Amino acid sequence: MEKKRRGLKRHKALRPLSHHHNQALFVALKLKRVGTEKSRFSVEEVREEVQLFWEPGGREHFREEEEILLTTYAQYASIDDKQISDMLLEHVKIGALMNKLLKADDDDPFELMHELGTLLETHIRKEERIIFPMIERALPEDKMNELAPYLHVN
Repeated sequence: MEKKRRGLKRHKALRPLSHHHNQALFVALKLKRVGTEKSRFSVEEVREEVQLFWEPGGREHFREEEEILLTTYAQYASIDDKQISDMLLEHVKIGALMNKLLKADDDDPFELMHELGTLLETHIRKEERIIFPMIERALPEDKMNELAPYLHVN
């Protein structure tokens, strides 16, 4: 009998961010597929979905991770870690690609969309599999609970 696979267990304080990550994975998949035979959506439909995801939710998500989560984490563990610096650089890259895509007048932005989709997916998986577990191990339970009201991406 095959064992049923369960998702990653996440502290309740981080669940709103993880839920938003889940939504982002769907957006990333659509970005990666647009313009291929696997896509059911036009460039314009995907761009509209990206905009609904990014403004303001995606920007807010990054702000909460950087200003609340990582700032708190730095009080309990060293942030001099390649995974943390990579995460922050990816935030900048994703933000730049989002802005470029949403301001583009391109009728053929497939390369940009595919690049953004790939980066977004890789970034999310890193946060869920590496960064969030590091934070959960480092922060005491009471501190995690204290953060909960401040992590509520729309």
